[in-house]
Amino acid sequence: MSMTTTESAGTPAHMQLGERPQGILIVDLGTQYAQLIARRLREAGTWCEIHPPARAMDAAAAMNLAGVVLSGGPASVYAEDAPDVPTGLLELGVPVLGICYGMQWMSRTLGGEVEGSGKREFGHTEIKHTGDGDTLFEKIEAESVVWMSHGDKVVKLPPGFKTLASSETCEFAAVGHAEKQFYGVQFHPEVSHSVRGKELLSNFVLGVCKLPGDWTADSIAEREIAKIKKLVGDTGEVVLGLSGGVDSAVAAVLVHRAIGDRLHCIFVDNGLLRKGERELVETAFRDLVGLDLTTVDARKRFVDGLAGVTDPEKKRKIIGHEFVEVFREEAKRFKNARFLGQGTLYPDVIESVAVHGGNTAVIKSHHNVGGLPEDLDMDLVEPLRELFKDEVREVGRYMGLDERILMRQPFPGPGLAVRIAGDITQERLDLLADADAICTAEIEAAGAHESLWQYFAVLLPVKSVGVMGDLRTYENACALRIVESVDGMTADWGYLDHELLRRISNRIINEVKGINRVVLDISSKPPATIEWE
Repeated sequence: MSMTTTESAGTPAHMQLGERPQGILIVDLGTQYAQLIARRLREAGTWCEIHPPARAMDAAAAMNLAGVVLSGGPASVYAEDAPDVPTGLLELGVPVLGICYGMQWMSRTLGGEVEGSGKREFGHTEIKHTGDGDTLFEKIEAESVVWMSHGDKVVKLPPGFKTLASSETCEFAAVGHAEKQFYGVQFHPEVSHSVRGKELLSNFVLGVCKLPGDWTADSIAEREIAKIKKLVGDTGEVVLGLSGGVDSAVAAVLVHRAIGDRLHCIFVDNGLLRKGERELVETAFRDLVGLDLTTVDARKRFVDGLAGVTDPEKKRKIIGHEFVEVFREEAKRFKNARFLGQGTLYPDVIESVAVHGGNTAVIKSHHNVGGLPEDLDMDLVEPLRELFKDEVREVGRYMGLDERILMRQPFPGPGLAVRIAGDITQERLDLLADADAICTAEIEAAGAHESLWQYFAVLLPVKSVGVMGDLRTYENACALRIVESVDGMTADWGYLDHELLRRISNRIINEVKGINRVVLDISSKPPATIEWE
């Protein structure tokens, strides 16, 4: 492995290169759960894409289409602001599953009737299916609990449809047209509250759509490797930002498998890293991976550039800009470095931009998505851009990455900058790094980390009065952020043993001079985000 140290909006590579896998088009009609539907289909071994109604027909034509899922949504099908869904989706000759609003739209479009239900139905509901051997409910017990969330309901079925399942308050909880293979469910099978919802969606894609279930780690990896080879060609070189986290690590091994030593990894020490991060990354990737790695010491330029900046979006934009400039400078050392590699994930894109062209709100800019300049004279290589975190880890296992790298807790590209609420100074960075190291060390020593997604400290922009040694103090407060999640799209706060929390708090207050108060963040995502900024 080559190790050196120096001072110191392109074209996405997820474009269609080679044959697309056969899969499902998810039409996002305004639901909170479009990405959750996608995850459930992926878990069933099926490729899927999410698109808004306006792009649905073009997407269907471009895909190797096997079926369509119409999502839920907040609108009423008879309202003026209802989504304008193309009726051509029902003329593609493939099975269609409508979920909640999607079922109502399909029923009304095909000649049924939808009305306000009078009595809203939200939460856990018991349904009973007819048991007539329909594929949608295959191997699902006659009675099961589902999650309802609707104010309208179908009151008259279109011609050719029959009832497949009912609840006490919803006669048409699930319906189907066997000949056309059109199905509708009034509940939400994608959420975990629907006990057998995962099986129902699997029945739709594997049983109804007859998909092979071959969206697996090995097929993903081999397809991405082939795409990278075709994009980069026989002489192109890739400069890849390697943070040491699982995303950039998996991206790096995929690119390396595709082009070998024409991959040049750049680890940027931006001064916003966890305590000991630089040494850990250099050692891990020297001993475990064997990549060409250059460490760029850019601490001063990042910290100076963030001086006086308190707005979270501005912080992210500045950090993104500086990263790109470092990569541009490093790329000049290589004759054919026309490509920039990144470990961008699907959740990064979803939170940064309205990726599907719909009305999705921009939650926050990610440094590797929202921070790229329009004049970036490099094409992007982003082999993970359409994957969730759990899929990335499985691909990494297939590629032989060490579990110590695969199971590292996620660390944001902007680093500690988005864990310091307010002004960033070297003094505050040092405080947070010390507090965070204590939090991490105690949780891992207790073995509590195995069930957690992330666990870290956040430095708050407030000071509070304390008493130490009978003397008044007026020092900083820090928060502990401890969450459980599967893919980072949703999360809940993690419960830690009382004594473990006591040890973390006592150590931070006693060992980190400048912090006299520790608080616990017990917010879920949504409504909060995992990172504070």
